[in-house]
Amino acid sequence: MPRQLTRYLFAAITSALLSAATPSCALEAGDQTPEIDLPGTGGTPVRIARQPGKVLYLDFWASWCGPCRQSFPWMNAMQEKYKAQGLQVIGINVDAQGEDAEKFLAKMQTKFTIAYDPKGNTARLFGVKGMPTSLLIDKDGKVISQHIGFNDDSRDKMELAIQAALGGRK
Repeated sequence: MPRQLTRYLFAAITSALLSAATPSCALEAGDQTPEIDLPGTGGTPVRIARQPGKVLYLDFWASWCGPCRQSFPWMNAMQEKYKAQGLQVIGINVDAQGEDAEKFLAKMQTKFTIAYDPKGNTARLFGVKGMPTSLLIDKDGKVISQHIGFNDDSRDKMELAIQAALGGRK
């Protein structure tokens, strides 16, 4: 079976399993973010929870996801632009095979934190139904919004949401 077809089938099956295993949105706006520790790059634990003074932008991604490739430069730019104001971008990889994520990351420059969720437990908890899915978390650890997909039309809206969460600071 051609590699591209295999990836497509894997993506479709993963998306279907995530959709079937989760409610339409496990965490909704206003819900408190659960405290979760995930392995990060180099084995360093990454804490997904309230981080005083920080607005979190969580992005669930996978190596086979085309829009994920497009989102990485934008997330790098957001991290750099708003880091001093308190933004923390965390990319959460859901590939079952770590080497797939590592190959993807070798081609991408990342200026934000990477965490790994190979069994998809965190993705299910957060109600992830497609790739990429992003959640914006306020300084009190509450979900502000959830967004599925990534394209040129959504960039400005997501940046405005980040600015608002940071208190309107640019």
